[in-house]
Amino acid sequence: MLKNYFKIAIAVLRRRKFFTFISLFGISFTLTILLVLTSFLDKVVGDSYPDRKRDRSLYVTHLQEDGKDGQSSSTLSYYFLSHFVSSLKTPVKLGISSTYEGTNTYVNNKKIAVNYKYTNADYWDIMEYDFIEGKAFNKQQIDNADKVAVISEDMKRAYFGDIPSVAGKYIEADNVKYRVIGVVKNVPITSYNLYSDIYLPYTVAKTDFTKGKGYLGGFTAVMLAKSAADVPRMRNEYDAMMRRIPMESNRFNKMYSHAESYLRSYVNTGNENTSGVTIVLTIIVIFVLLVTVLPTLNLVNINITRIMERSSEIGVRKAFGASSGTLVYQFLIENIILTLLGGLIGLILAFVAIQVINSFHLIPNLVLSINFTVLGIGLLVCFFFGLLSGVYPAWRMSKLNVVTALKAQ
Repeated sequence: MLKNYFKIAIAVLRRRKFFTFISLFGISFTLTILLVLTSFLDKVVGDSYPDRKRDRSLYVTHLQEDGKDGQSSSTLSYYFLSHFVSSLKTPVKLGISSTYEGTNTYVNNKKIAVNYKYTNADYWDIMEYDFIEGKAFNKQQIDNADKVAVISEDMKRAYFGDIPSVAGKYIEADNVKYRVIGVVKNVPITSYNLYSDIYLPYTVAKTDFTKGKGYLGGFTAVMLAKSAADVPRMRNEYDAMMRRIPMESNRFNKMYSHAESYLRSYVNTGNENTSGVTIVLTIIVIFVLLVTVLPTLNLVNINITRIMERSSEIGVRKAFGASSGTLVYQFLIENIILTLLGGLIGLILAFVAIQVINSFHLIPNLVLSINFTVLGIGLLVCFFFGLLSGVYPAWRMSKLNVVTALKAQ
């Protein structure tokens, strides 16, 4: 039966080429946009490089202080993280890193934009960067304030050119020379807490981060639990710590900071009253609705026209005993086949669009791809799209009176 429906669907599509073209164009164009968006989201939040231990990690990225005269919100100070957060018992490691800062350096009179950040030693034990050569700096080198650096592969290429090894060579950033001891695979700038061109020991910074005792600053942290089962306990311990910490100033009477999952920390707005997750989900839902609703309505109208043109066929089949349910089933199958064909074209167009986007390097180090997750979501959207645009026309068709349908011819 399904095979017959498939043959009928192909015959109908070939008979009405204009309607078929309009339908396939709308479906494929819509799915191309959705697949590119899915690929982008999958890369931004799904790619776990270099923090591959997310299942047992919690991220601390913001602190908010409220008072009668206003509020302050920012990333945290090194003092807050090393003094309070490091006192927690459940985390086995506490990786601390600064937000990246930008500067310029010059090679053969050519200006190169450089982003650099500072880290502690635990950061390299938690994060699993792929080292192309060399290794990370250790605690001893940090304590000694050795001027050593780990650089990205893009930075290696931009600063040194295409030479096989740069370990032991010197790179200048912010008017200071550092000895390169490691080169790591690039991190997309969308992973803004982990991205940098140059990674440096926090002890070589021109500002001594260990002196100040303010709570706000330019650092974030990753707490690593011994196992995933310890993560809830680690979160509870952090919340309990926050309740004990004295206010930084009498200007404030409330203080908020949370140990969060990667996704929640990624979209953290820094405002306790505004959920980043809600904002992002709302934006995605509105975007998807805008992209899908109009093509769906157009496809519904086209399907109604296409089906009503076959009223004589419907009348004959009903006269010979075909039930409304059978006809609805047939037209839904036809519509899903049409949608899947559009989905296949959309997949090809999405692949081409992603290659074009990657070639333009619109977002540094972000390389989009179509993987099984993207394919699965695309297939699900195709199926949903086919059902959504086929149910109403099929229901209209099932209500046709036999005599009316035959007279229509």
